[in-house]
Amino acid sequence: MATQTYIKSIINHCFAAIMAIAVVLSSSSYAADNPIYSSKNGAIEGADPVAFFSLLPGEKAVLGSDDFTYEWQGATWKFATAENRQKFIDNPEKYAPQYGGYCAFAVSHGFTKDVNPNYWEIVDDKLYLNFNKTAYKKWSSDKAAAITRGNENWPNVRTKCEKHNNCYDKY
Repeated sequence: MATQTYIKSIINHCFAAIMAIAVVLSSSSYAADNPIYSSKNGAIEGADPVAFFSLLPGEKAVLGSDDFTYEWQGATWKFATAENRQKFIDNPEKYAPQYGGYCAFAVSHGFTKDVNPNYWEIVDDKLYLNFNKTAYKKWSSDKAAAITRGNENWPNVRTKCEKHNNCYDKY
């Protein structure tokens, strides 16, 4: 009788271990990008999202400072000034880039890509970022259609990152 109880105990423990492994493996197979594009430099490569709204088209992004940061949606946002940080805290949806700061061209084509914050544009008071000059030019050649496609694809496109081997959940 003791032997049967011992064997049942071992079987139960093995079953529990197998189930735990299955849960871990199944959850990792559904990886998705973070809701905000972030690198070791912070959200949107450390650029100050509020500063874009005072730049002239074509000007380079203003980098934020480690002295003025704010945690929002799992990312560290950096700002050039305390005033810009406060504006963001008061209304993050106004200043945060569309598509979580991922490349607008990529999102409009059904995948995600990191960004270079120097390739940006504000359309209808919304900030859009792109990966590079080529992506920016293609995106801006038909902005209205690209924005419509991007809006249709976001946020579901975040789960398609494995196809392009570019999930941004490393930081």
